[in-house]
Amino acid sequence: MSTNGKKIVEVPSVLTVRDLANLVKISPINVIKELMNNGIMANINQQLDYDTAAIVLTELGFEPREEHPAQAEADTAAAPATLWQRLYASEDPKKLKPRPPVVTVMGHVDHGKTSLLDAIRHTDVAAGEAGGITQRIGAYQVEHNGRKITFLDTPGHEAFTAMRARGAQATDLAILVVAADDGVMPQTKEAISHSKAAGVPLIVALNKIDKPHANPERVKKELHDNGVTIDEYGGSVLLVPVSAKKKIGIEDLLEAILLMADSMEIKANPDRPALGTVIEAKLDKGRGPTATVLVQNGTLSVGDAVVVGSIYGRVRAMIDDNGKATHKAPPSTPVAIVGLSDVPNAGDMFEVVKNERAARERAAENAARASVTISGMPRSKVSLEDFFRQAQAEGRKELLLIIKADGQGSIEPLVNSLGKLERGDVKTRMLHAGTGRINEWDVQLAIASGAIVIAFNVEVDEAARRMAESEGVDVRKYNVIYKLVEDIDKALQGLLEPVYADKVIGRAEVRQVFKIKSAGMVAGCIVRDGLAQRDAKARVVRNGEVVYDGHIASLKRFTEDVKEVRTGFECGVSLTDFKDLKEGDVIEFYVKERVN
Repeated sequence: MSTNGKKIVEVPSVLTVRDLANLVKISPINVIKELMNNGIMANINQQLDYDTAAIVLTELGFEPREEHPAQAEADTAAAPATLWQRLYASEDPKKLKPRPPVVTVMGHVDHGKTSLLDAIRHTDVAAGEAGGITQRIGAYQVEHNGRKITFLDTPGHEAFTAMRARGAQATDLAILVVAADDGVMPQTKEAISHSKAAGVPLIVALNKIDKPHANPERVKKELHDNGVTIDEYGGSVLLVPVSAKKKIGIEDLLEAILLMADSMEIKANPDRPALGTVIEAKLDKGRGPTATVLVQNGTLSVGDAVVVGSIYGRVRAMIDDNGKATHKAPPSTPVAIVGLSDVPNAGDMFEVVKNERAARERAAENAARASVTISGMPRSKVSLEDFFRQAQAEGRKELLLIIKADGQGSIEPLVNSLGKLERGDVKTRMLHAGTGRINEWDVQLAIASGAIVIAFNVEVDEAARRMAESEGVDVRKYNVIYKLVEDIDKALQGLLEPVYADKVIGRAEVRQVFKIKSAGMVAGCIVRDGLAQRDAKARVVRNGEVVYDGHIASLKRFTEDVKEVRTGFECGVSLTDFKDLKEGDVIEFYVKERVN
């Protein structure tokens, strides 16, 4: 709607600078500049009242209208706090001080992620006239205009999401590397989905601009089509043209990172015991268990007692990203530490405690409740049948979906059909949609975000299947769109019931029948295939017809009760309430298995 050529914008009574920018689809930087023009200094998370927002919108050519409070309350869902926010929630604002931003690089294979990281690192080394790079510890810091930036040297959305899946979020910003001569590719789309799921702001590094077939305008359009609107097109995402090979635009990229960091007001409290995230870890032959950690709050010092999940220790030594010994690591600093009792996992949280005794006790507590992270945030496992109940209990407003299909032609109708589903204030949100088999990274994204994984006319990798089973991720297979849409719609209403099917796990042939006083009729059998299992159900098949369907009373090997008997072995079977066993009968052992 518009009047006098101006677009009408409904504005809530209170919103942040970021929310205001998103509301009118412009860069937060432009909003901040307009506020400065009106004598107001604000960061991207600064709350604005309606009157202030209205002044900014009027200056930018919009016509503001105050949103009805009831409507605003209904439409606004509280965003889940990030790990950074949880780390600082209890801090005194007066004690928070600026810290270097932490950056992860993501993008499609061969688009230049590693080359860009190397270009940034070597540019800084040359500028500082330092010696050669002596050691890689999985993360490093560079300096630009007297300010530090921390880069995680594990490029790719796989590492990024694997850490999130363990409850960690070490990144403030993500650099999306896109080749100017190739454009948006499948892994580019995955990286976009993963960063959005994490709520991490993006900066696009348009790489390989020196190539003869580079086409930046085509790439910008493809990015827009995939939900990434750059500031040049009225969006909030900064795009920086670079060439990692020729080191073009590297300084501009670092400047953009710092500009975005300023707008986000990145801070921490350096004057408290440290806590943060393990970036990587290994068993060093000379030093023992060694872990690269990123300090996210407080300052880590040599001699500190630390606990990492069920592992504890004392920091005997710290090595910085140049391979030099250091005694203190303030917020956003990566260091390798020595002195842990074992090798922790990447993504585990570490915390400094009072002494080694306290560390041992905390580690034992953590081992006893392995499903809860050190920050006390339970890992939520979502199933489609339980979604409605969980949504009511936890106040969830969205059913998150990850969809993989057999082709692009299937994706569009799936996304369109599912995107329209809404029941009351609960609706669906597509976290990622792509083609190909369900892989480990799809499952990792589901673990990190609490999403349901849908396989439409595609299979699930064996590794992904095992991970999904162990982590409680609901992976559902469909080959008919209407059935998929029907199930999702029922889930939103709390009407979806699980469907089970019989799965035969073994067959045994009855060789002889015995009548035993204490046990009744017992069939002497040989297991022809699969296994006979005591806890399974059984049916007796005679001449192709089922003459009994019920429970197993006993399963024996000779005189011993056993839980199972495998193919080729003999066993004795008695059935509950069935005395008519005959030689030549086939006993099928089966279990109920959930199919959807």
